[in-house]
Amino acid sequence: MTRLSRETMLTIHLDAICSRNRYTKNPEPVIAELYAAAGDRVDILTESVGTWVGFFEDDYTRVLCTALRELPGLDPWLALGAHRRSLKDHSTPPLGIRHRS
Repeated sequence: MTRLSRETMLTIHLDAICSRNRYTKNPEPVIAELYAAAGDRVDILTESVGTWVGFFEDDYTRVLCTALRELPGLDPWLALGAHRRSLKDHSTPPLGIRHRS
């Protein structure tokens, strides 16, 4: 059985912190929790938070996203998150349409 790496598990945990707090009006405890969870892996924190903000930022998440944007080094990850959000949703072909080989 393949296990997820520590880095992947940390990314999942950081994304979960952001997601469960997305509607917060008080982002300071969320940021503190993110730093505590990341420990010395600021590189993973930056990648995870930047990608999350780039993907999920909207009027509902504005308070948290505005505060998270203060973290240094997010720009490339913000762009990646925005790019991922712009992609067409995955779907299956409609019934009756077959992919030709």
